[in-house]
Amino acid sequence: MLQPKKTKFRRQQKGRMKGNAQRGNQLAFGSFGIKTLESKWITGRQIEAARIAVTRYMQRQGQIWIRIFPDKPITKKPAEVRMGKGKGSPEGFVAPVTPGRIILEVEGVSYDIAKEALRLAAQKLPVTTKFIVRRDYDPTQNV
Repeated sequence: MLQPKKTKFRRQQKGRMKGNAQRGNQLAFGSFGIKTLESKWITGRQIEAARIAVTRYMQRQGQIWIRIFPDKPITKKPAEVRMGKGKGSPEGFVAPVTPGRIILEVEGVSYDIAKEALRLAAQKLPVTTKFIVRRDYDPTQNV
């Protein structure tokens, strides 16, 4: 599961996710990718589930890039605890994503395989996504 080796602070404030992604919104490595269309927190488990779905379908051909990393600690208080008495203990890590952020990129497989693999990955994620293709991608060149 993805999580940072070390953090400066154990707990973080929730923050707000408004507007579109300012960075990480262009394909940088692969020819195909999935882009999120809404704001949400994505956990390390969800990212890992999506990664496994892609690698299984692609049968370990091609290459995959995960463009998000869960580095925001999320806290929870135990069930049936009264209000007050401080913030809860860290439960896990999430990656906040905003619309336009690229989540996964794929290279080295055909258009059809990439599209299906990323569709399977998108099913594992809590956000609606869109399949995108590099602008200069040439489908005639067989991979």
